[in-house]
Amino acid sequence: MTYKVAFSFADGKTLFCHVQNNELLLDAALRSGITLPMDCREGVCATCQGRCDSGQYTQDYVDDEALSANDLAQRKMLSCQTRVKSDAAFYFDFDSSLCNSTGPTQHQGKVSRLDRVSDSTAILHLMLEGLEGGLDYLPGQYARLRVPGTDLSRSYSFANAPGGNTLEFLVRLLPDGVMSNYLRERCQVGDVIPFEAPLGTFYLRHVDRPLTLVAGGTGLSAFLGMLEQMAARGGCGQPVHLYYGVRNAQDLCELKRLDALSQQIPEFRFIPVVSDEQAAWAGKRGYIVDHMDARALAQAPADIYVCGPPPMVESIKDWLQGQALSSVRLHFEKFADSSVSLI
Repeated sequence: MTYKVAFSFADGKTLFCHVQNNELLLDAALRSGITLPMDCREGVCATCQGRCDSGQYTQDYVDDEALSANDLAQRKMLSCQTRVKSDAAFYFDFDSSLCNSTGPTQHQGKVSRLDRVSDSTAILHLMLEGLEGGLDYLPGQYARLRVPGTDLSRSYSFANAPGGNTLEFLVRLLPDGVMSNYLRERCQVGDVIPFEAPLGTFYLRHVDRPLTLVAGGTGLSAFLGMLEQMAARGGCGQPVHLYYGVRNAQDLCELKRLDALSQQIPEFRFIPVVSDEQAAWAGKRGYIVDHMDARALAQAPADIYVCGPPPMVESIKDWLQGQALSSVRLHFEKFADSSVSLI
């Protein structure tokens, strides 16, 4: 039995390795060229400390002075004592440069399709080149794409789960953006787009509480990948609610895809919210925080994931603070998009 393990770091880089059955995590990392910091290798010094964000594992021995009972409850672990029992993801609170290995991050893909999915949004499909078995990444992470014909790059979250040779990116078409102009005016099937990936520390952690996902505009992209992965696994064992906010009803996209996912993921439902009061829209109106249920969150604390423009992310943080929902765990990813206001 072999397991795939992701190591994510504070600088947003993610490295992957395969771990053999009953192999110590530290040994597997070193075998793959990932030199995690270490010292005693006996579960005492805590130099190789990290946190398991998803997956099952055991630890051979952990000294009380290395990790407290509270640390263990938060799924902190020592790499030198950890044996994984499933595919897993671990987070380390230091830069990947300390590991003397940055991993293969430069790639390229060919445009295989470009779909206009709303008045203001397109999905760019890239066919991977030279990567057997596809690209390793965690749903929620992003890639930095070089815009053809320029020296400029733009960052976009993966809009599909890993596992194939095609990548999808949800792109907002701005009135005058370098990527937007390329997609509208020059993009052709077969164009080569270099990119760097995977990047970012926004991804789905170990699920042991209800999930509330909050997407602003093309922030939906990160959650499409997460939801696809949940669907492939038959769910996550917890209720999942997605709030999807846009300014105009015409900006909504991928609703059929979300509806299909709701049929595949037990206890998943999604709620579109339109902020423009003048929009021809029969669904929820206003801002996302107008529709979040503070009472329910107080009774059954959730993990909240937020991806969208900075004003929306800040509004969610302010709302949680104002409701005194201190037991809620918040994870967020901000991106700059001045054309959307979803406070």
